[in-house]
Amino acid sequence: MISTGTQLRADAGSTGRLVDGRRVARTVREEVAAGTARFHAETGRRPGLATVLIGDDPASEVYVRNKRKSCVAAGMLDLHRHLPAEATQAEAEALVDSLAADPAVDGILVQLPLPAHLDAGRLVARIPAEKDVDGLTTVNAGLLAQGRPGLRPCTPAGVIRLLDEYEVDLRGAEAVVVGRSDLVGRPMAQLLLGRDATVTIAHSRTADLAAVCRRADVLVVAAGVPGLVGADAIRPGATVIDVGIHRDGNGLRGDVDFDAAVGIAGLITPVPGGVGPMTIAMLLSNTLAAARGRAGRDVG
Repeated sequence: MISTGTQLRADAGSTGRLVDGRRVARTVREEVAAGTARFHAETGRRPGLATVLIGDDPASEVYVRNKRKSCVAAGMLDLHRHLPAEATQAEAEALVDSLAADPAVDGILVQLPLPAHLDAGRLVARIPAEKDVDGLTTVNAGLLAQGRPGLRPCTPAGVIRLLDEYEVDLRGAEAVVVGRSDLVGRPMAQLLLGRDATVTIAHSRTADLAAVCRRADVLVVAAGVPGLVGADAIRPGATVIDVGIHRDGNGLRGDVDFDAAVGIAGLITPVPGGVGPMTIAMLLSNTLAAARGRAGRDVG
């Protein structure tokens, strides 16, 4: 087990172990597929995931296509819906309302961002909490804040699963989360707090960000700024989780300067291949959990 404190800290010249997010995501998907098969055997139906795509944004189309493919591979129903970019707020809300009322739908995911004329907050608010597999509704955010059971945002949940798989002991750890978004930063801090870590939330406007980050035994960076965190911000031997993903002329990179950080961190996620694969895996896990909850049963 990786402990916090002195055992966690390696010499600055060492090379950090890489977190294999693809391997862990594959394990989660296999668990979900097995759970889905049990659910089908006991209830006579399959969990249904409704992805909602509005418009024709190329990146969003790729993300949704990958989610749908993974859904089918896990044995779930793909209940995808697509509206044109010119769809009105009323049309989008009517679609979400129809999915909310559909007994075949266990999970609803509205792919963001939406066309500029649509109000994403109003749309997400119409998703019933028990079908909110993105964990973004006010109800699920409130349940998380109170430490009560509910559906958690997929990326932060995936980070926790990675930390568990690599046996990072969070009890009493100094954890720093860089980023304060509703999708990652805030729920990430809540999940770490729920594991008895001492949590600091920092962001791009934090005074002396590097000094704050250097306190961390576990550093999670989700600020959306390429290369924001460099070598001067990493405690030797720390666990570094990079949630960011950006494309430039040299390919994909994260919010952490990986080349500089890998020689200092004890454990670090690469980009790509670290946190990214976990997001869809946890979406599938949430969909199965939602189906179980709606069926009022624990089927594994």
